[in-house]
Amino acid sequence: MIIADLSQIAGRTYPARRRTQNLAGGASPIQATNFSIGHVTLEPDGGQVPWHNQEQEEIYFIIEGTAEMCLGEERQILSTGQAVYIPPRAFHQLTNIGSIPCRMLYCYGPAGDVAHWRQELEGTLPKAGVDVPPLPAGARPQCTDRPKG
Repeated sequence: MIIADLSQIAGRTYPARRRTQNLAGGASPIQATNFSIGHVTLEPDGGQVPWHNQEQEEIYFIIEGTAEMCLGEERQILSTGQAVYIPPRAFHQLTNIGSIPCRMLYCYGPAGDVAHWRQELEGTLPKAGVDVPPLPAGARPQCTDRPKG
């Protein structure tokens, strides 16, 4: 039996002020073929999964907190207990708009690499409205901070 224990997974911290812990896929001891799943903590007041897209379809499920979800040309507030479906290749962004950490699960399939993690760490994430489609009107800006160090 292979078990991934969230309390034992250090995860990775990203420039956009979030920590991602892989539960299946990535650095997790669980490696599935058809999906990846992970736990993400967005720091209060702006922690973010920046504007990006990927080949896989995906679900975000809010465990705790409140966040602005941008998906294509739509923008909506998500809160505890809500899930959103993200079609393949659709640009999307999630930003914590609350004063407490926002915790969520992501699940995408099929399993595999998503380029935005590497791009964010390298400081090469395509910029909304410049390199890729713009964010919806009124959306929180995309975090394009360069990694520190």
